[in-house]
Amino acid sequence: MAFIWHVVLLFSFLAAAVNADMKLDCGPDFVTLVWTESRSQADPSLLHLGNCFPNTVSGMEAKFNVDLGDCDFRKMVTGDTITYTNDLTYDSTPDSVIDPFTHPVVCVYERPKDWYPVMYEPTFHTYGLGDLTFYFGLMNDDFSGPAESTSFPLGSLIRITASVEQKSHQPLLLLLEECVAATTPELQPDSNVFPIINNQGCLVDSKRARSRFEPRVKSSEIRLSVQAFRFADGEEVFLHCQLAAWDPIGLDNSKKACHYVKEHGWELLDNPSYSQLCDCCESSCKSRRARSIGASGNHGVVQKAVLKLPLT
Repeated sequence: MAFIWHVVLLFSFLAAAVNADMKLDCGPDFVTLVWTESRSQADPSLLHLGNCFPNTVSGMEAKFNVDLGDCDFRKMVTGDTITYTNDLTYDSTPDSVIDPFTHPVVCVYERPKDWYPVMYEPTFHTYGLGDLTFYFGLMNDDFSGPAESTSFPLGSLIRITASVEQKSHQPLLLLLEECVAATTPELQPDSNVFPIINNQGCLVDSKRARSRFEPRVKSSEIRLSVQAFRFADGEEVFLHCQLAAWDPIGLDNSKKACHYVKEHGWELLDNPSYSQLCDCCESSCKSRRARSIGASGNHGVVQKAVLKLPLT
């Protein structure tokens, strides 16, 4: 797999696990990862990166050298960056004294200036496993292309699109699980946040403003209009969302997109005749479970995304 953009970040850090060192080198179209253990009870051959096992294991060291198009890497395009994420997982044996663990693997690249999201039709007839490409960005007023404006005055509508490119996957329904505005690109326990969509898939901002979900064009894309709001004067504002790609069969109150329509109440985006699924938006809905499409019998994958909002 070849890319026309260049790497702007070589990502190397110490893993949080005790007595372990993870070194990550993000190449233009490949990843080299070396995990070194000092715990004699650990077995590095039990590590896997996504669905890939180590290329080599020597002593207490496991080495991966893989393409970004392999190993179930997830691709997220946000603003000026393209981010690839995966999980390094240790599956311990039942009699092992080393507990199973998972560490995130992240590579960040500069987005080419002429790159734009691929326009595609959902492929309802294909099934299988392949890498997912997510897109999350600001759009122009008719959602026909990226936003040209660099600022949004108070009260104007900010158009946002989230989508997932299905490729060889089964049909996917793209949902926004939760969105909050914050003044930092990373959320902390004490972060000052402004809720847009709660963790029940309900667009709570539609009750107090003109924010709304726009009609779908395809199941693998969701369009959101958010009314520009006053939040943390003089500070940058970032929109933090969880994008969920789900098996579209059977909406229920644990996976849905609801917004509030004046004089009608809560309405289900994908089928207003089943808007009773939104009744719990005023109380508490069954919590969503993040599940991996790559595992047998599972029906979805969740991807975190951050978007800078140029509010004025």
